[in-house]
Amino acid sequence: MAIEIKEVGAEALSQYAEIPTAFRVKSIFHVDAVDHGLGGFSLVEKKVDPYTKDYDRQGDGRDRPINWENTFDISQWGFFLAFDEGRPVGGAAVAFDTPEINLLENRRDLAVLWDIRVHPDRRRSGIGTRLLTYVVDWARSRGCTLLKIETQNVNIPGCRFYAKRGCELGAIHRYAYSASPAVSHETMLLWYLKL
Repeated sequence: MAIEIKEVGAEALSQYAEIPTAFRVKSIFHVDAVDHGLGGFSLVEKKVDPYTKDYDRQGDGRDRPINWENTFDISQWGFFLAFDEGRPVGGAAVAFDTPEINLLENRRDLAVLWDIRVHPDRRRSGIGTRLLTYVVDWARSRGCTLLKIETQNVNIPGCRFYAKRGCELGAIHRYAYSASPAVSHETMLLWYLKL
């Protein structure tokens, strides 16, 4: 396997979108507030009836890669594709210096890993780690000192991936998705990596 990772422009987002995001949820991190939150929070892994989570099939479609250019000012973003013999098998997008993206907090020293994906038949092969390395280098080259990553308590493989690569869980937002019925049961987990 000779994986080649390239920085690409917005014109490659249709290729990027070909890489599936779906994964099987078999357990979640249940968030318990200790002493109503005054004692912090406890994450306990609990089994659930298995179901498929697909980030590209939820919501109104604005967050799908093929719509990013029409939804956001992506002129300051970085996009990376991992290829295996010309076939896209992984991708990562990093947002930077985009005032409309609340996760960026109007900071120029902060980048957000907007999306990372690896084709299901290539997961756990190191592609995600290599993509994250490219994102980190890209953000550092723009003077960023911190990378922020949003995921959910239903994405245990993602949480473990970020923790294994030195990211720290910096915030738990239990009600972040309460206005979206399809995902209102999920909890936002924000990970941070010092650059």
